Amino acid sequence: IVKTGEEIQIVGIRDTQTTTCTGVEMFRKLLDEGRAGENIGALLRGTKRDDVERGQVLAKPGTITPHTRFEGEVYVLSKDEGGRHTPFFKGYRPQFYFRTTDITGACELPEGVEMVMPGDNVKMDVTLINPIAMEEGLRFAIREGGRTVGAGVVSKIIE
Repeated sequence: IVKTGEEIQIVGIRDTQTTTCTGVEMFRKLLDEGRAGENIGALLRGTKRDDVERGQVLAKPGTITPHTRFEGEVYVLSKDEGGRHTPFFKGYRPQFYFRTTDITGACELPEGVEMVMPGDNVKMDVTLINPIAMEEGLRFAIREGGRTVGAGVVSKIIE
């Protein structure tokens, strides 16, 4: 919950910034608070519109941290489900779609796994090019040219 007058952090993609919420509005109505999942306008003290971008998270200070490396449990969609037609190998660099934004990431496959076929479940280590606010259990999609080719969940944060 983001309340007017409270300190909040802007987490992910860029360095974490701390600011104060000076107002919350929804559909042109002023509110006292905004809840997780709602589409709100937040007035942030000393923050320009360019300082915030899609994919960042507003949070109570210290509640969520940005990370670039994680272990994910992934299901790769089969050809019939609209996924890839061919397998992928280590070093594959798709887009990882978290909440509202796509971030490029490199996949590291487990020891002894040469390739991942469409329709497979696999555990993989992912290194993102930008940090994203995440916690264990966060779901994500794997996309390639705007098409979803896989779905996964963060099982462990590495760094």
